[in-house]
Parts: sequence; C-alpha cells; structure tokens
Amino acid sequence: MAVWLGVGLQCVGGPELVSYVNTLQGTESKGDYSHGNTYPTIAVPYPMHSYSAQTGKNGHGWKYQYPSKTIRGFQQVHQCSPWVNDYNVFSLFPEVGELAVDEETRASAFSHDNETAKPHYYSVKFDNGIQTEISPTERCGHMRFTFPGGDPAWLVLDGYTGDSHIQIHPDHRRITGWVHNGGWLTPGSLKSHFILEFDQPFTAYGTWENRTGTVQAGNKEAEGKGAGAFLQFEPGSTVQVKVCASYISPEQAEVTFQREIAADQTLDETKAKAARLWNELLGRVRVEGKSEADKATFYSCLFRANLFSHKFYEIRSDGSPYYFSPFDEKIHNGYMYTDNGFWDTFRSQFPLTNILHPTMQGRYMQALLDAQEQCGWYPSWCCPGNSGIMIGNHAISLLTDAWAKGIRTFDPEQALAAYKHEITNKSPWGGSCGREAHKEYFELGYIPFERVGEATAKTLEYAYDDWCAYHLACMTANKEYEEFFGKLIYHYKNVWDPAVGFMRGRMPDGCWRPDFDPYEWGGPFTEGNSWQYTWSVFHDIRGLIHLVGSEEAFVAKLDELFAGSNEYRVGSYGTVIHEISEMLDAGMGQYAHGNQPVQHVAYLYNYARRPWKTQYQVREIMSRLYNASEKGYPGDEDQGGLSSWYVLSALGIYSVCPGSDQYVIGSPMFEKASITLESGKVFTIEAVGNSPENVYIQTATLNGHPLTRSWISYDEIMQGGVLKFTMGSIPNKARGTGDADLPFSVSEP
Repeated sequence: MAVWLGVGLQCVGGPELVSYVNTLQGTESKGDYSHGNTYPTIAVPYPMHSYSAQTGKNGHGWKYQYPSKTIRGFQQVHQCSPWVNDYNVFSLFPEVGELAVDEETRASAFSHDNETAKPHYYSVKFDNGIQTEISPTERCGHMRFTFPGGDPAWLVLDGYTGDSHIQIHPDHRRITGWVHNGGWLTPGSLKSHFILEFDQPFTAYGTWENRTGTVQAGNKEAEGKGAGAFLQFEPGSTVQVKVCASYISPEQAEVTFQREIAADQTLDETKAKAARLWNELLGRVRVEGKSEADKATFYSCLFRANLFSHKFYEIRSDGSPYYFSPFDEKIHNGYMYTDNGFWDTFRSQFPLTNILHPTMQGRYMQALLDAQEQCGWYPSWCCPGNSGIMIGNHAISLLTDAWAKGIRTFDPEQALAAYKHEITNKSPWGGSCGREAHKEYFELGYIPFERVGEATAKTLEYAYDDWCAYHLACMTANKEYEEFFGKLIYHYKNVWDPAVGFMRGRMPDGCWRPDFDPYEWGGPFTEGNSWQYTWSVFHDIRGLIHLVGSEEAFVAKLDELFAGSNEYRVGSYGTVIHEISEMLDAGMGQYAHGNQPVQHVAYLYNYARRPWKTQYQVREIMSRLYNASEKGYPGDEDQGGLSSWYVLSALGIYSVCPGSDQYVIGSPMFEKASITLESGKVFTIEAVGNSPENVYIQTATLNGHPLTRSWISYDEIMQGGVLKFTMGSIPNKARGTGDADLPFSVSEP
C-alpha cells in the first residue's frame, strides 16, 4: 500500500493540504478491473499539459500500473481515459552506462519505497541510483535528473508512436521540435511544438528513430515515426530540464516559456510555486475531523476533481487568450477546454466546479458554443477532438446548470437553437453527438431497440437532456422553444413496462423486447442493466415514483437494489466486463457505483420521504468504496467523475438533477467543512457529533433558522453562511417528510 501522507506534512499554521494527496490513488488498474484507471498526475489545477511516470509501453492506455517493477519514461501527458489513449506525447528518460534507446531495454527497476507522488512534485530513485524529480506549471514542466558518478550519464528523448521532428542545438543547450501522435480523436494537423532547455552542456548527442531503431551519433536533426534524441552528460551530473509545448507555434512556445519559467528558476522554486497553487485551492475546502485517512481520501479526490477539463488555450505576449481549435483546426481568439467526457462528468464534476470556479465555468460555457460553431455539433466526449463516445446530449445539461446557477456568459437562444439542431439530426459520429433515430424518437416517443443499440438508456438520457433545454427556455422566456422541448420531457414513460416494473427495451412496432431479465447487462442499456438504469429520470423522480406505484413501493425497490441479489447475465457483452466485476466486489446488491448510471440513486430516498435511508447509504458508499490508496476507487475515475461524487457527498450534498438549482442533502463525512468561494464568502457545513456511527441527521439549521427540507439551493451556498447538522446514531424519521421538504421534480408529490 502506498503511503498516504508525504514528507513535510506539518508546516506553520497546520498541515500543508497538498501533502494529504496521493496521486497514486487508483493506479492499481487494468483493462478488466479498474480501481480508478488513473496515473500519477503531476500538474497544477486545470493544466494544459501534465506529466507522469510511464510503466507501460508507448501507446498503451494504462500508462502507469502500480504493480509494475520498471519505469521506461517520464511523459508529458494529456490522457483523460485509458480507453481513448493519449495524444501529443513525448518522454524523457535518464540512464547510466551503455546507451539504450529502445523502451524495453532502457526500462529501469524501482521500488515504491523510493517514490514520492504528489501533485506538485514527483520523485523516484531507480535501483541503479539515478533520481528523477518533476514539478509542473500550467503549460510547462521542470525536471531534474541526478546521476551517480563513474558511468556515462544519458538522457533519451522518445518521440512516442507518431510523427515527430527533432533538432538539437548544442551551443544553446536546447532541443526543439514537434510531435504529432494520438489516440482516436487527434486532429490531423495538431502538433505540440516543444522546447527542452538544459542547464548542463552536452558531451555527446545524436538522434534515433523508434520505428527502425536507427541511431545516428552526432546527428543534430531528424524527422520520422517517433524520431527522438539522446544526450550525454558528465558522470555524476545533476541536470535540470525545462519543458514547454504549444499547440499553436514554436514562437508561442517561446512566449509561454518566458512567461511561466524564469531563466534562473530552480526546480525547487517551481515545486514551491506549484505547491502554493494546490494549497490555496485545496485550502478553499478545509475539512476538520479526527480521521487522517478520511482527509487523505478527501484531498486526493479534490485534487482529481480539479484536473479536467484541460485548458486548450494559450496566452499571447499581450496577455490575450487564443487557441488552435481541435474542432476545425483553425486559430481562434478566446478560451477553449477539452479532454472531458460529459456523460461521465455532467453528474458531479461540473456541479462541483460551479461552486468552486464559476468564472472558469462562464468561460467554458461560451467555449461550448464556440466549439459547436466550429464543428457543427456540441462537444460531448473530447480527447481533444469531438466524438460520439457514450450517449446523451449532455452539453445542454452543462449550459442549463450554469444558467440556473447564475452563470450567464452565453446567449441562451443560440444554445437552444444549437441543441434543436443536435436532436433533429444524426451526426457523423452517432452516440452523444446528434441523435440516432431522431425521427422515430419524435414519432414513437422513444428510441426503438434493435434499430439502435443501447436504445432504452438513450431514451432516458434524452428525456433528461430535453428537459434541460425546456428549463433553459422557461428561464429565458423563450416560448417557442419552451413549447417545442416541453413535448419531449416525459418520453421516459414510454420505456416503462408496468407489467415487469422496470424500464425495458421497446421494439419499433411498440412491442416490448421479449425475454426480459433485469439482471441482463447491455442490449438496450449502456454498461449496466435495467436494475441500474430504471432510476435515470433525474428531472422527474416523483414521476418515476408514480410509475412504480407508491412511495412505499419505490422505497422497497430501492432497498432491493442495495440489499438484494448481485446476480448478473453478461448479455450482449458476451463476457464479464470490468463494471460487472466491480459491482460484485462492492457487495451492495445491484448498486454498481463504479459506473455512472447509478451514482445518484442513494439520494433518491429523499424524494420518497425517507431521507435517513439516503444518509445511511451515502456514508456506506464513502466508507466502503473509497480510500486514498492505489486501490482507492470502485471503478473508472473518469475526468473527476468519481472523485467529485466523493467530494460533494463528503460535504453532505449532491446534484441529482443538474439544471435545477438544488443540491440534495446526504450525510456529511466530516465534523466541519468550510468552503471559501470565489467571492471571498465562506459557506460552512457543521455536523455536530459526527462519527462513523452517527450518520443520521437529527436536526438542521441554515444560518440559525430550522431547516427541514432535504435540499439546499446553489444561491444559499454562494451567499455564504452556516449549514449546521446535529448527528445521531438513530434515524429521525420525522424530519424531511413534508411536501415542501422534497427535492425538485417536474411532477408534483
């Protein structure tokens, strides 16, 4: 198990919060089982470039796996998921003795005992005595390699899997060039123009090429498939390397270099600046309690929740932002963000970011409309270009959620017109861009199964997205779009089969898909089964309660989800996918927290006047399924999705229905949490008597006034104040049961 608390935890005034963070959290993962699918990210908040140690082969999505015994590179990275791989990658690697450029032969052994993994600083000492240290800036990086004496010292630059150009400048102690490589969605003309600047002279140098393995000593320039370079230094040298890369031009890389790393800046200074950035951000959500392990989990998750989306814009010498667009491959003024899959993050990461970073969110919302103009479709799953990966049209959820919370930096009529285009056309990608079977959706009121895969899951998520558009139209008094989208928001009812009591696949002729089995994965559903997807009616849980029949029946069905059988059928997947394995290990019935469709379900007891059951379940999930170790997540930690769920839930709130202004109340993890907002106001959540046993809210007050409802508004949070709970070990079954206490739902109680 990795050490959670790093060296130097104590400082004047209390702990340095960045020292609680373990960036190895979730790294013991593989394709058939995920504890997070993360890598030890070295970055400042919301960077353009990050860095990571590399244990896997070039091009392998699982770039760092905790059980590995060797490291073969230290990469500049952008990867948001191993399933889509990385792009515009290059790496550096130190070695002693005989030069080895090939990634297999150069890999060196290490021990986690000699590894420090923090956001602002990564260090590892190989068994051969070489130490590598890395610290980040927003668009640059800083490395230091300390070589043992005696044997020749080398640094190898690896151009990775695609095309690259390398030029060595011995007199200036520099390497310049570009790389173009990537996974599924890297635009054809996107290059990273890089600068590597060294503080020690080269005693020898040359180039090499990945595809052929050709090594040319003394050569200063090379271009080809994975073209790289090698440099030799005096034995026993300590070599600092400053790294910068631009998507726009070599000239912009120089501008960024001068802006972010001073000529005489040491790695220790870069490290201190990055630590200060993280301590300031993490310090904006200060939690208090007795458990150091819980604090480590919280701050490790808060770190992950503030990495994506990546900035994709750069800053000119005059201070103005501009960017190379991954959508139309042209240069534009303004802000752009990418490396995010909204199916993963609309549920938790964006609702958390709306609290912590409303200014950035305002820029992001305009960037969504800019991206839509540039490629003809809303971004949905970008890495960095657009795609139809996953399902739903969730850009409208982000826009509506921002507007409902007072972040109004965009034209709502433009947003609605673009969304209407989205749902009345099929994109070249399908999936989450455009709408497959859109004609049938309007004619039948659902997506027909067999004609379209994952049809029922799509119907449910489309109904929610259409409600978001309807709600945005209502908030902006746009009667035309209010009428248009208002006809679509109840389409979820068309895939409810009262005979079986579940959402179900429906055929083009209106008949139900035969041989229904709620334990069968895939088919009409996405990475789940009907047990998990039946609850995906975020905007109208009361309407779902009416379909089930009564509050009592709804609660009984929720109870069965958590405490019933965890049986499964592999269904259309044909094998046990990693989400099934993770559900089985969780041991919570059909509740598969490691995947998105079911993550809101623990909060649904609030809608049926049983808030104490929510309080119990969310504490169980946090306590049993999360920790700060390399096995710290119960599934894919997609771009801050799981980590943001934990952060919100540990604070005691969660956004069941993004697009509304409400956060539903759960059970806070800590005795006290203080959130310092961008405005400087402080919102404090106190939980008097909180403990692992005292998970139930007995009473609550907001700014001294009694609070019986099971939700709090965004505005109430942003105004600052104190939400105070008194906790106990026995449920208070009288609190939160009135009609006015219930969270938002389209349908009335």
